[in-house]
Amino acid sequence: MINFFSRFKFFFAVLGVLSVIIVFLFYNALKPEERLPIYQPNMVSATLVDSSMQYVRKYHSIADFKLVNQNGDTITQNTYADKIYVADFFFTTCPSICPVMTANLAEVQDEFKDDNEVLLLSHSVTPEIDSVAQLKKYAIEKGVIDQKWNLVTGDKKQIYELARKSYMAVMHDGDGGAYDMIHTENFMLIDKERRIRGYYDGTNREEVQKLIRDIEILKSTYSN
Repeated sequence: MINFFSRFKFFFAVLGVLSVIIVFLFYNALKPEERLPIYQPNMVSATLVDSSMQYVRKYHSIADFKLVNQNGDTITQNTYADKIYVADFFFTTCPSICPVMTANLAEVQDEFKDDNEVLLLSHSVTPEIDSVAQLKKYAIEKGVIDQKWNLVTGDKKQIYELARKSYMAVMHDGDGGAYDMIHTENFMLIDKERRIRGYYDGTNREEVQKLIRDIEILKSTYSN
């Protein structure tokens, strides 16, 4: 018996390797592909969605926009055509959550700095304060890479409608004013079809790491 196994040990070794490969291939073939949800207004907390949008169940996407970035360049939806991007809302004089969010978004920037498929977009909720010059100063201070990350200002009504009706990310302020909203800790992951694929707490490092992983998952759906 020992002589039998000795004579065929190479055959059994090859058979063992082939068995491992076959099991691995079957596992990968049967393993469900990771996919991110496509968020519709009816899936998001009503406190974050404009009342006119709360019962929309399908076909939601980010509306067209026209804003100005830290370099005075016009930024529109075409700037982000065929791109995956992360959006948020902030203001440069914010003393509380914005510095943390900006630092965490800078980490996302660094993770994908050589990846032309992934961009970032930060909207100022105090555009009357955040001029182009103010945004440029903030961008330099925070290590923003211009080709990767746009900090945008512009018409306040447009920005706040984007926040409420497109990104579904920001609550009204306590006085109920239509354009007096508080800022939000949310990061939103947007796909190439301008659909929301994830919400993340931009002040939470674990959530930011999840965002980075989800970007990779989303990228893989396009490469496949």
